[in-house]
Amino acid sequence: MAPASDQGVTAGAAPKPSIHATCIAIGPNGVLIRGPSGAGKSTLALRLMLDPPRILPPATLVADDRVLLEVTQGTLIARAPDALAGVIEVRNLGLRRVPHLFSVKVNLVIDLAAADAERLPAPDTQLQNIEGISVFRIAVPPNADAALLLAAALSTAEADNISSNCALHPLRNF
Repeated sequence: MAPASDQGVTAGAAPKPSIHATCIAIGPNGVLIRGPSGAGKSTLALRLMLDPPRILPPATLVADDRVLLEVTQGTLIARAPDALAGVIEVRNLGLRRVPHLFSVKVNLVIDLAAADAERLPAPDTQLQNIEGISVFRIAVPPNADAALLLAAALSTAEADNISSNCALHPLRNF
């Protein structure tokens, strides 16, 4: 049996939720990567750690495969179970040890292979309630470049007051 700390349990406390996901930190941004088995959660994390888009600093691993979540002072915190801390699965190489952070504040979630992904998502679909905390969500369709979408989300501002029905909209016909 694994020690209680591996399960995210302290004596007398209820277990913290553990989810099948990966979590990285990009600067101060905790990014929770979710998706079905084989969707590329670990691969996306590894790409963002080793070869991020130029506009982003390299990511740091927090947790791979299993992520413990807890709310502390109104903040969603992610960390790895002790037995998995600093370990990431690299397809065709196996489990690898990498530098990692103990925990991070989660403020963005990426859902890979999301069936509800939309080309122009409504603002209300871009928020996800996790453990009672509202987190910005990017729904990534199958085969889309999740690293590019994440880079755009972290490095650009939302365009306000643009109407797709406006004849003067420069991208209307494209």
